[in-house]
Amino acid sequence: MKTFDPAALRRTILRMAYAGSTVHIGCAFSIVEILAVLYRSHLRLGAGPADPTRDYLVLSKGHGVMAQYACLHELGWLTDADIDRYFADGTRLKGLSDAHVPGLEVTSGSLGHGLSVGVGLALAAQRKGTSQRCFAVVGDGESNEGSIWEAVLFAAHYRLSNLVLVVDANGFQAMGTTAEVMDLGSLSAKLAAFGFHAQDADGHDEAALDAAVRAALADPAPRPKAVVAHTVKGKGVSFMENDNRWHYTRLTADTHARAVRELTP
Repeated sequence: MKTFDPAALRRTILRMAYAGSTVHIGCAFSIVEILAVLYRSHLRLGAGPADPTRDYLVLSKGHGVMAQYACLHELGWLTDADIDRYFADGTRLKGLSDAHVPGLEVTSGSLGHGLSVGVGLALAAQRKGTSQRCFAVVGDGESNEGSIWEAVLFAAHYRLSNLVLVVDANGFQAMGTTAEVMDLGSLSAKLAAFGFHAQDADGHDEAALDAAVRAALADPAPRPKAVVAHTVKGKGVSFMENDNRWHYTRLTADTHARAVRELTP
């Protein structure tokens, strides 16, 4: 049985980031529990990434893709060699979500578009009469984009009850806090006003997240669902938490070793 242990997933993220000398560690760490809960308890993955009947997970905030790669590695969909060659010449694992990687639904380096792909997948499943669900993970900073709200309107209009939107509300985006750059107020209230079943949850409390997703899926109304997960950017490593420099900071031998120690029982 796959455990999707958050500490182990974060160690895999560090392994990739250090091997590739690359960035976006903080925004990958903030979604670890979200993805762990979805992969462990809710995504019906069938026979693997090529199974046409499996559920979808769209990572619209594609710069957090190391967290999804860590989950795919635990599933066995990615190998140790894939992880150790992250961001290397010729690798298939790039620094942003890429639909050419089995298990990734969308190329989402340009923010604001992944949710539209997720809405399309949900609509197609609805029209084909399958039981497939689409879980779409977006960032709160990304939610500044008008295309996000067009997708939200579309999902509500077509009553896409098989769509579960999860917002990673970590309070930061690349150049500052979301409150400073574009204050969106209560995202759950806005999503409810747009016709979603919407609720807030602690994005690092796995039991609370699981309960929120179960409540969303159990909602009998023909409407899309949303969970606004309140998270901490850089969660899990003390010197990264709520420090937006770790959006673009690379690991050194020292910071890598310190981070691994904090995540090792």
